[in-house]
Amino acid sequence: MEPQVIKMYAAREQIYPREAKGRYATWRWVCVWLTQLAFYGLPWLTWNGRQALLFDLTTRKFYIFGVVLWPQDFIYLAALLIICAYLLFLVTAIAGRVWCGFSCPQTVYTEIFLWVERRIEGTRSARMALDKQGPSLRKAFKKTAKHLAWGAIALWTGFTFVGYFTPIKELAHSVTTLNFGPWEWFWVLFYSLATYGNAGWLREQVCKYMCPYARFQSAMFDQDTLIITYDAKRGEPRGAMSKKAGNNDKLGDCIDCTLCVQVCPTGIDIRNGLQYECIGCAACVDACNTVMDKVERPRGLIRYSTDHAMENNFNSKQIRQRAMRPRVLIYTSILALIIIAVCTSLALRTPLKMDVIRDRGSMGREVEDGMIENVYRLQIMNTSEQSQHFKISASGLPGLTLLTREEVTLQPTETLGWPIRLRVPHGVGEKGSNKITIELQSLDDPALHVRESAVFIVPR
Repeated sequence: MEPQVIKMYAAREQIYPREAKGRYATWRWVCVWLTQLAFYGLPWLTWNGRQALLFDLTTRKFYIFGVVLWPQDFIYLAALLIICAYLLFLVTAIAGRVWCGFSCPQTVYTEIFLWVERRIEGTRSARMALDKQGPSLRKAFKKTAKHLAWGAIALWTGFTFVGYFTPIKELAHSVTTLNFGPWEWFWVLFYSLATYGNAGWLREQVCKYMCPYARFQSAMFDQDTLIITYDAKRGEPRGAMSKKAGNNDKLGDCIDCTLCVQVCPTGIDIRNGLQYECIGCAACVDACNTVMDKVERPRGLIRYSTDHAMENNFNSKQIRQRAMRPRVLIYTSILALIIIAVCTSLALRTPLKMDVIRDRGSMGREVEDGMIENVYRLQIMNTSEQSQHFKISASGLPGLTLLTREEVTLQPTETLGWPIRLRVPHGVGEKGSNKITIELQSLDDPALHVRESAVFIVPR
């Protein structure tokens, strides 16, 4: 008996997605335009004289429109990621992988690159024929033009991505003067290469083998989750339409045209049931509806539906009613609570931070007239975008006096190290550590102030 060879990896078969037209294709392009207008446009928006959305790693300041976050405010960025995660869970529980099919960057850029490919190389059949041709000047011209267009889009994408971390206007000036720094070069080229490779070459391989979302999506599905479904009761047995009416009566509505397979960006046959490769783009729905219109059959042979709806023949109203189930309500409640908590915290956040650092090189010391002196350094952060004038005061010990200038001015989003000296008369306080309080009070806004505890050392 000859040993059997089991191949653990199947060689890739090139997929040539056919262009789909219909309601869902239109919505997919709406998502493409909205996401790309946001991605390419946001870095160029100006807010209070600076870039509206900027994650400035050099100065460790994150500008999000009217909010300025510092490393100490990392909890808000973590909360934002949690909100995005719960929102994804909620959308998935209701409508399956609609994010993957319409708004995922991989889908969006693949759609853009496919559009370029179709405009240069032609339709699906033309692209397949071109790849089968031998070397020629025409083929070289089309391939070169396509890859140059892909490269231009990828470079612009990489440039924009870096513009979220380096002021984009400065970045644009560096491009014109060819004065890019090594890190700017690296990240622009890295992100450009990632875009070019993923959207131009890998395409469905990213969804099939690299994306973890496809692997754990089933944990968020249930019998009432909207998915792309094929109505086998209505479509089977499939077969081509015959001119004889008697033969057509024995067949289902599926004429086995395979257009649903040809338009699929991952190359699956939805008629075989739901598969993890399905990204929920609904291209097969548009293709099938077009065919049903031509053969004068009702639309919806392939449609968005649920397992319960397919089993019990639910209508659209019944599907919507079952959408508000416990899982969805729990996700919605948790998401609402997190959003309310984050927004409340941001609204109540004090735009002023202060750390008190005592000079460890000079503990408590006795100076003239027997006075005891301690030296501190105030690390003051003005997290607002307005100049602020502050008054420094100290309390906690009788006769505690501030010797340095008590008023200080901070510019918008400025961090300042401010040294101060505090003294008490001889005999005041206990030997060793004494608790005191240092306060920073805004002279422009009486409600804006911050207190920090510190230790005043009296020598033994």
